[in-house]
Amino acid sequence: MRYYFAFCKGDILLTREGAIPFGESPSFALQPWQVVTTVRVGERECVAIRLDSPILAPEFQMVPLRKTYFMLPADIYQVAGKCAELIYWDQNSRYCGCCGAPMRWHTAISKHCTECGKELWPQLATAIIVRVTRQAPDNPDEEEILLVHANNFKGRHYGLVAGFVETGETLEECVRREVREETGLEVTSIRYFGSQPWPYPCGLMVGFTADYMGGDIHLQRSELGSGGWYKRNALPEIPDKASIARRLIDDWVDRLSPLSHTR
Repeated sequence: MRYYFAFCKGDILLTREGAIPFGESPSFALQPWQVVTTVRVGERECVAIRLDSPILAPEFQMVPLRKTYFMLPADIYQVAGKCAELIYWDQNSRYCGCCGAPMRWHTAISKHCTECGKELWPQLATAIIVRVTRQAPDNPDEEEILLVHANNFKGRHYGLVAGFVETGETLEECVRREVREETGLEVTSIRYFGSQPWPYPCGLMVGFTADYMGGDIHLQRSELGSGGWYKRNALPEIPDKASIARRLIDDWVDRLSPLSHTR
């Protein structure tokens, strides 16, 4: 049984009922050149497809990939992201970076050069995201969280400090640098929280927590429009549940059980 993950730009094809099309053969017109690769994930054979144009038949719908987080089972959504990343990588790895010859698929997730034989695998853009907290100055028994609104956010929500890891830099060094550059603050007690594939278009978000160590907030205005310290009972609009940012914030809020029941 095959699952057909068909994309047109940033939208994925779903049935009218909100499922990934599956079957022994596709239930929509498919040309050979539209198939990018086929990968096996667990027991599923998953076909990554680049559509030439949206499919507008009444039995289907085209949906932005991120929106499908709230429509698809978690494991299917993650496979959809993998297929989206492979399609993006295929578009950006058509020619060899060494000799300029065409690249051809070698395995389900790699290519090799038709002339010099160079092998190539998808590259991930690794980024950190960090939850910084401190004791509230007016109440040592209460914590505050650092939230920021990035200039590239769509909407009014506030999130966490994040940024890409630089060459030759550890993840922990990146956490310190990004917090310092974007807010002017120093942090300590950096701890790993979790990670999340982020197929927009080819990221891996690595989540951390950290404690405030010192400094006053001085926002990097080229990156951040606003930001500050917030208490649990006075949070601004925060990211939706599709992101690890929300998981980090929810984890912090839920550690204080009386408030977690009043959200």
